[in-house]
Amino acid sequence: MSEWKPKRFWKQAQVRETEGGFSVALDGRAVRTPAKAALILPTRTMAEMVAAEWDAQETVINPLNMPFTRSANAAIDKVQTQHAEVADMLAGYGDSDLLCYRATYPEALVQRQTEHWDPALDWAEDALGARLIPVAGVMHRPQDPRALERLRALTHELDAFRLAAFHDLVGLSGSLVLGFAAARDWRSAEDIWMLSRLDEMWQEEQWGRDEDAHAQATRKRSEFLHAKRFFDAAG
Repeated sequence: MSEWKPKRFWKQAQVRETEGGFSVALDGRAVRTPAKAALILPTRTMAEMVAAEWDAQETVINPLNMPFTRSANAAIDKVQTQHAEVADMLAGYGDSDLLCYRATYPEALVQRQTEHWDPALDWAEDALGARLIPVAGVMHRPQDPRALERLRALTHELDAFRLAAFHDLVGLSGSLVLGFAAARDWRSAEDIWMLSRLDEMWQEEQWGRDEDAHAQATRKRSEFLHAKRFFDAAG
């Protein structure tokens, strides 16, 4: 038996200004989230992107082709209802940030990490007021509590929509610093994504490409770049 899929039932998706932001209506009927909450978006830009995704659906609705809608649903149904828990979870990345755990050998990899990751840590100190210290090896070493508290406070300042995007920027890169660097336009999202994959690219250079791993990385890159676009569209 084939899986049932909802069919398109509307002629046009329209953006409407409403209390608290903007909504998307399908032939006058407001879109709601999977949890039946009102889909109220913070900016017209985001609402137009969501509306465009609904208009692009043809015979059946395919959520995989609607990344802005899915991210908005997550922001409202999940992040908004547990904002503090999500923020704390993401802030926790600071104490084990990808950029802080360095190889001890070979020297060429050690040098590459220093050359490409140290500038990000320097930026975080200047722009965020938090200095994280790199260590050699994989054994956990706690960071300065003052730096971690500063990063925690900045994470909690993000509204639900930005925090939903930030969740993917941090989770996909493995770095709280790189998440903030992408959110604050330190460098392009593409460049920051490449920084997060420095170790994997080194391995590919040494041993060749694993096609399954490459396919997974390509998918994650797309999700990372989308998260940056969603963050920007939030306001």
